[in-house]
Amino acid sequence: MSQYLYAEGTIKDIQAAADHLQKVFEEDGFAISNFEVDEDRGIWALSLYPSDEQMSDVYRTTLAELSALSMALPLRTEELADVDWVTKSLEGLVPVEAGRFIIHGSHDRGLDTKGRIPVQINAGQAFGTGHHGTTAGCLKVLSEELRRFHPLRLLDLGTGSAVLAIALAKLLKQEIVATDIDPISIETANENIRINEVQPFVKTAVAAGFSHQIFAKKGPFDLIVANILAGPLCKMAPEMARHIARGGRVILSGLLPHQRARVLAAYRLQGLRHVRTIEENGWLVLVLER
Repeated sequence: MSQYLYAEGTIKDIQAAADHLQKVFEEDGFAISNFEVDEDRGIWALSLYPSDEQMSDVYRTTLAELSALSMALPLRTEELADVDWVTKSLEGLVPVEAGRFIIHGSHDRGLDTKGRIPVQINAGQAFGTGHHGTTAGCLKVLSEELRRFHPLRLLDLGTGSAVLAIALAKLLKQEIVATDIDPISIETANENIRINEVQPFVKTAVAAGFSHQIFAKKGPFDLIVANILAGPLCKMAPEMARHIARGGRVILSGLLPHQRARVLAAYRLQGLRHVRTIEENGWLVLVLER
């Protein structure tokens, strides 16, 4: 049974703490969330999910950071029951409209799509449901960019649930390569690809970064979408530049506003030009061109 860190407080304190801790732990690769737990009493919760190995260090650092912010939030360690919380939390999510797409679960099959392209993403152990600002922002940007930009070779790097790859396949009816470092994510992706009946178009592979023969076989790419995190995006900038075709576009997400300058600098150093930035629910999407 794993553990996580938990604290309750006012919306002002909890959201300020979450924003600050996102910056403190941005390179550590674990989830930090804040959410309302009691609307009538105005109580919000903060939770951090470090690995077991990180737990003691993260606990001490979080206490020190909260103290520096003059916040007396009662941080405690909680037991995380052996429940698929990703699946459980997604069961009640409503459909989300993003650009030309509408993302929904199996419980909303048959809904009115309002002329949008439906993408069914079932709850599973992979990132990406369309409800998060990074995924929704990518879908909106893709909807706009692909009205005037017509790529032939496409890559969804860090595909997670494959929501972006499936959306691209349904919109363009052409091949998309979708990779992820996590084998479980690829299992979830393959199931969602099957459900959405886009198997002929989406080719998946388990790959860390660009370390797989599929990149040499299918690249260079005219469009690369990478919805990951700022740290890995910066580290992969040289490889990203090597795998994007001249005139191609790179769409990056998974970064916060204060990380924009660092990510842009990494890609400009590789010869990519910044086209535009959009913000969605506090998260940024960058569009760059080779």
